[in-house]
Amino acid sequence: MLCKKLHHAAYRCKDARETVDFYTQMLGLKFSHAMGEDHVPSTGKYSPHVHIFFEMEDGSNIAFFECPNDPGDMKDMGSPDWIQHFAFEVADVPTLLHAKTELEAKGLKVVGPTNHDDFITSIYFFDPSGHRLELTARTCHDPKRLQSFVDEAPQVLALWEKTHDWSQRETLFGGSTGYQRS
Repeated sequence: MLCKKLHHAAYRCKDARETVDFYTQMLGLKFSHAMGEDHVPSTGKYSPHVHIFFEMEDGSNIAFFECPNDPGDMKDMGSPDWIQHFAFEVADVPTLLHAKTELEAKGLKVVGPTNHDDFITSIYFFDPSGHRLELTARTCHDPKRLQSFVDEAPQVLALWEKTHDWSQRETLFGGSTGYQRS
């Protein structure tokens, strides 16, 4: 396979220092790298920026750009705020519930836990730039059930393409695939 793992996904932030403080203090991520340029290396466009990285246990990163001179919002403001998000996996559901208690004690409003199709359970909250974050724990560990998700994925997509209506999902799959409807 060409792609081995996620190196990083990057979003924009309002304030690099505030972002570093949030991700290191609230989530315990490692502030692993910072770099900056006056011009975008890939395009040559003038855009003074700082690019900051936060590393997770598996070596993958999330990253942010603070670009004070550029127009635009921190995120896609036209989409519902629940769509664009980072999802971080935690060890298990007890860890997830403990994290919820800890985050709420630090003053964050946390939504959940939410069970997604007995596949994962998640909690949600926002960072200082308004990015939605998800902490999630895998709840399905049965290899046969996990394989059924893989096997049914093309059929789930085909149903969506045909109908754009999940009311027919139960007839085809017995309600057992994909994220639960909200």
